[in-house]
Amino acid sequence: MTHIDIPADSEFGIDNLPYGMFSTPGTNARVGVRYGDNVIDLYAALGDADFASTSLNAFMARGRGRWVEVRSSVTDMLAGGTTPAEAIVPVSDVTMHLPFEVADYVDFYASEHHAANLGRLFRPDAEPLLPNWKHLPVAYHGRAGTVVVSGTDITRPRGQRKAPDEASPTFGPSRRLDIEAEMGFAVGVPSDGPISPDRFSDHVFGAVIVNDWSARDIQAWEYVPLGPNLGKSFATSISPWVVPLLALEQARVSTPVQDPEPLEYLRESRSWALDIDLTVAWNGHVVSHPPYSAMYWSPAQMLAHETVNGATSRTGDLFASGTISGPEKNQRGAFIELTWGGAEPVTLGLETRTFLEDNDEVVIAASAPGPNGSRIGFGDVRGRIKPA
Repeated sequence: MTHIDIPADSEFGIDNLPYGMFSTPGTNARVGVRYGDNVIDLYAALGDADFASTSLNAFMARGRGRWVEVRSSVTDMLAGGTTPAEAIVPVSDVTMHLPFEVADYVDFYASEHHAANLGRLFRPDAEPLLPNWKHLPVAYHGRAGTVVVSGTDITRPRGQRKAPDEASPTFGPSRRLDIEAEMGFAVGVPSDGPISPDRFSDHVFGAVIVNDWSARDIQAWEYVPLGPNLGKSFATSISPWVVPLLALEQARVSTPVQDPEPLEYLRESRSWALDIDLTVAWNGHVVSHPPYSAMYWSPAQMLAHETVNGATSRTGDLFASGTISGPEKNQRGAFIELTWGGAEPVTLGLETRTFLEDNDEVVIAASAPGPNGSRIGFGDVRGRIKPA
């Protein structure tokens, strides 16, 4: 049995214990928990067959009681120095995989600051927010099959695009390729009907960082009247570590004041808004610090709205927040906002950018407050653009 020493300021301390899928050379992917700079092989440590699976889905489906039980067992093992030596793998020796099989994917539009900024860009002579925006969490249904794990290269998408000065559309690579810095939430326990906001933690297993890549020119031409399609469906990246909701209790905060008061089915007895700080780096240069605490709609309200019509939810469903933006320019979570539609280029060392160029890399990191001044790390989600 082995005691593992980690730095006191590690974002992957005993208060976190995020889950992921890892492999080592010559082995299949299996479930691990990150602790400091190590991965704890849960099958080797606990012997539960769910942890020999090639995704987290089987464990996520077990429900909150089992999630609490395993978290307690792992915490006791690590605190007591009783971790089997064969279960400890340096994180530098592993390859990380998509943590769960994505069943369905829905992307919301829950930041008032982001929605208002895009409204001012796209509809300068009208109200920034459309009439429905403060009454319901707006969303579109994405494509589960192109959700990829951090580190996967992103091929520049091709499609129809039509600039304002062009008489007709042309086909080719996106010329306005963008990011969307978001948080995503993974459903563990399925439902065949509505999930009220106060049942959120009975169904949702944990959270990941999301980069919902966006081809703004393709999207602008296609989205009327039915919304995004090819401009979004080519790739969505998520971080490899799923931070359990059980680790985020200290990060819970209230949403901004919601006026008008939401309809009954969207009301929470205690908000599931979260105090998560994100950092966006473009080619190694930090360009933005989006605050998730500024989001108008909470993830519990998003899930309630997503299922209120009777829609089912399945183990592995992923729903994301939409771009996270704050009130300040350096808090904008999309480059279309940060560069104001390309009119205000961003300086990256000796270069400037408006939208993503080939071989650019974007890294989005996030952390949240934990108990006793600790920080709960989500790791990061990264992707590099490859030519069409």
